[in-house]
Amino acid sequence: MATISSLLQRVTLRVCSVDRILLAGYVPRLQSEGLVVRFLLDRAASLGDGKVQIPSPALLGKIGQSYVQAIDRFAAENEIPVVHFAKGESKEEIARPYMQAAERDGRFGVVMIGVAQEKTMAWRGFRRGGSASHPHFSYRRMSTFPNHYYFYVRDGEWGPAFIKTCAYAPYPVWLCLNGHEWAKRQASKRGLDFQALDNGFRCVADAEALAEICGSLSEREIERFFARWEARLPSPFTPADRRRGYRYALSVRQLELSDTRVFDRPETGRAWFEQTIKDQLALGRPDQVSIVFERKITSRTPGRFHTRVITRGVQPQIQAHYKHSKVKQYFKEGRALRTETTVNDPYDFGVGRLLNTENFAALRQIGEQVNERLLKAQLAACDCAPDPSTLTRLVSPSVEDGQRASALRFGDPRVMALFCCLCTYKHLFAGLTNRTLRELVAGLIPGYGSRQMTYDLRRLRRKGLIRRVPKSQRYELTDHGRRTAVFFTKTYTRIVNPSLAELDPHLPHEIAQRAPLARAWRAFEQALEARIADAAIMT
Repeated sequence: MATISSLLQRVTLRVCSVDRILLAGYVPRLQSEGLVVRFLLDRAASLGDGKVQIPSPALLGKIGQSYVQAIDRFAAENEIPVVHFAKGESKEEIARPYMQAAERDGRFGVVMIGVAQEKTMAWRGFRRGGSASHPHFSYRRMSTFPNHYYFYVRDGEWGPAFIKTCAYAPYPVWLCLNGHEWAKRQASKRGLDFQALDNGFRCVADAEALAEICGSLSEREIERFFARWEARLPSPFTPADRRRGYRYALSVRQLELSDTRVFDRPETGRAWFEQTIKDQLALGRPDQVSIVFERKITSRTPGRFHTRVITRGVQPQIQAHYKHSKVKQYFKEGRALRTETTVNDPYDFGVGRLLNTENFAALRQIGEQVNERLLKAQLAACDCAPDPSTLTRLVSPSVEDGQRASALRFGDPRVMALFCCLCTYKHLFAGLTNRTLRELVAGLIPGYGSRQMTYDLRRLRRKGLIRRVPKSQRYELTDHGRRTAVFFTKTYTRIVNPSLAELDPHLPHEIAQRAPLARAWRAFEQALEARIADAAIMT
């Protein structure tokens, strides 16, 4: 019977790449009330009214109106369609035909401008005291619902993308890019022959060359994209404003890192998901998310921490959530296993949001490690059966490095509870302590205490199932320990317990007849009793 490990060996192409990228652009010199006042004074000075000493909020309105008029002129001059999005409409679906038409025609540039009324925090000014000749104004960031403008572009380097802007100060922008589309454009420029998968690759003539392309994507490519389109699109800032330092900085708001493995046949991929859902998700318990994100979860950690299996239609998804971020697996276009980590907030992992070399590299590394850990955790239980000598050493008292190691007897309730809790995935990376493991075991064995945990940790360590982390009171599960814990738990919960229930002589006959093992056992008992009767041993 094929296992998830053997099925993954039937992968014809593996592509690790940055996927969706969402960035927010902000102007550092417009992030406080004093800086807004300075901006209005500078703008008034650039308009030739250097005597203005009272920055009026009316100037913010004039700047916004001028920006909207510039967008209207830009659309008219370039014959760009303008679409007003209604509430609840899918912007991506509406923009897709325009993108497809531009691709058919071989056109690059802005293919559509979308307008949507959306909530944002904007600077608003209001009068606070002063005389009629010298009024005082204050500025606060307040919630409002202005129009946002979506510039859907087809870029020569990035393919489909969009830039969203707002005519209200502090004039934020948002960029949405796709790393797979960037890789496709670079592969085409290099003459690399490939077949595309929706948002990915199905096959390629040179897998190493494609891997090199995907790995070369850096923050510099993103910065060049933004600089290119900032120069082409209308802006609320004048050249004089930019010379005074009113420029955008980019921050990462969402970054998706994907691991795509294309199977040789669709049947192989479907079998992989069926085996994974059946064999893996019952192990580790809901907090298995810790194995993926390598973060300690406490009662003060905000956010959701759970694993879900979603089976809409016939395409299942496996999702694990950590704070604002998540990792998911799904079957892409019936051909590929897509493992995808989405970092919705870099702060979840102690990484800064500012787009720079250090932060971008750190986020890429986190995403790649998360994807790898999830797959490694799923594969760890495939080959878990120990050899006979190892099993004998585990279930019997032994001497390890001159020290006596107590037995871990299969079937003993305390031992089985201990192994079940060792399967909890958080122990793989966060490690375990007397307290963290004891709390889990106590949930299965009431009254289980600290001294019992100390004794069990000692025998687990001497049997080689755990090892102490140097200079700490924490332990980590060894590979041998993980396989052993999974083997004991699987065998006990999936073979021994169900089988004993079917062999129960008090099991009602109508139920026993529906259980193959119960039918066979009762037939054996009846045949054995008949053989004994024939031998006339009992009267």
